[in-house]
Formats: sequence, structure tokens, C-alpha cells
Amino acid sequence: MLFELFVLIIVLLIIVGFKSVKILRPYEKGVIERLGKYNRTAESGVAILIPFIEKMVRVDLREQVVDVPPQEVITKDNTVVVVDCVIFYEVVDAFNATYNVVNFYQAITKLAQTNLRNIIGDLELDETLTSREMINAELREVLDVATDKWGSKVVRVEIQKIEPPHDIVEAMSKQMKAERMKRASILEAEGYKQSEIKRSEGDKQAAILQAEGSAESLLKIAEADKQAAILRAEGESQAIKTVYSAIHEGNPDDGLIAVKYLESLEKIADGNATKVFLPLESSGVLGSVAGIAELFKEDKK
Repeated sequence: MLFELFVLIIVLLIIVGFKSVKILRPYEKGVIERLGKYNRTAESGVAILIPFIEKMVRVDLREQVVDVPPQEVITKDNTVVVVDCVIFYEVVDAFNATYNVVNFYQAITKLAQTNLRNIIGDLELDETLTSREMINAELREVLDVATDKWGSKVVRVEIQKIEPPHDIVEAMSKQMKAERMKRASILEAEGYKQSEIKRSEGDKQAAILQAEGSAESLLKIAEADKQAAILRAEGESQAIKTVYSAIHEGNPDDGLIAVKYLESLEKIADGNATKVFLPLESSGVLGSVAGIAELFKEDKK
């Protein structure tokens, strides 16, 4: 009998120990009630409770995620789009998170859906598809203000998907394709234009260089001809001077002149012409020739 009583006391002590000693993790806080009334908030570590009189509610302070179900929203230009978003929040006040909202997940989900309708309802379809950052910022600000009394802080909001109707998607795809083809045609035309400009500039530069080269070549040729003519004239002048000096130094007589004249006539007669015209003064020259013959005769005697 005593043993059974002892075992019963041990079991009661174990139960009381479990009821009175609570261990809170570093990311937890405990809201302690005494006889149904808020008493205190316990920090992480060991919390001692009065068994059967005090009760503790654990509150997780880590950042948590709420996946808002997709919903249909009408834009300002009466286009129905399907919007899906995700909300990241964390509890900053364990007391308000415990006593000011019954189901935080459901409350913030409905609040996000309602405000998404309000925000996107003021935007047209094109603005809705290109303004995700703006929608995220506005929705986060609205939810953060609304959840402040719930002891929670909305850290960020991310729009996962904005899906327009299928026919709108096809129209947008065709529009984008046409826009790409337009840009490609413009770029091709611009490239052809630039190519023709470059080619024309190249031909122009080549023609200029060729003209400059021709002018320089002609100038060089003219300069060479000029120098050749000058040298030729100087040579002829020197030759005439030399011949003239030689003639005067040799003191020629009429006989020598007549002999040279006859040699010239011989060269003239060597041509293909059948007729030879003698100048008017040939009679005087022939007289000189006769005089030369007489000189030879006298030398023989």
C-alpha cells in the first residue's frame, strides 16, 4: 500500500513538473494567463508556471509565408486577369498577435485579396503587366498598416503571376512579333544606309587619291620633260658652240665648204625620192667644185 502511494506521488510530481516548467526556444515567446486573464509575457528560456492555475500560449517570432490563392481581378480597361501573390510577415508583438486576431492566416489572405482588387482596378492592363514593383510596394504598405494592431509586420509582398486572358495573350504575342519585325526592318534599312554611305565615302576618297596621284604623276612627268628639254637645249647649245669654235679655229676656205656641201648632197640623194631639187645658190657651189678640180690638176702637175 505504501509503495503504491509512493508511486502515485512520484507520478503527480512528474505531472506537476511538466505543467509548471516550460522551455521556450530562441525564436519563441510565451503569453502566460492566470485564471483566464493575461499575466505576463515570457522570454525564451525556462518559464515557471503555477500548475493548473497558469497557462502559456507559444508565439513563433520567425518570418512566415502566406500564399494568397489566385483570384480574378478586373483592370481599369475592363480586362479580367488572374493574380497570385505571396506575403512574408513576422510577429513583433506576442500579446497583440494572440488577442487581437483569431485566424491571422485567413485574415491577411482576405485583406490581400481585397486590396489587390482595389490597386489593380485603378490600372489598365499594360500598366498592370509592367508595374509589379509598384503593386508590391502599395500592397505591402496597406497590409503593414492593417496588420499593425495584430502585432505583426509585413516584410514584403511578391506578385507571383499576372495572367491575362488567352485571346489577349495571343494579341500581345502578335503585337510583339510585329514590333520585332518592324525593329528588324528598321535596323536592316539603317545598316544598308550606313553601308552605302561608307561605300560612297570610300569611292570618293579613292577618286580623290587617284586624282591626286594622277596630278602628281603628270607633274613629275612634266618636270622630267622640262629637265630633259633644258639638258637637251644645253647640250645642243654646247655642241653648236663647240662646232662653231672648231670651224673658226680651223680657218676653213671655200674648198672645205664645197666638200661639205657635196657630202650633204650625197646624203640627200641616198633617199627614195626620184627627184632632187638643188637650191638657187648651187651654181656658185658648183663653181667652187670646179675650182677644187683645178687645184687637184695643178697638184698632179
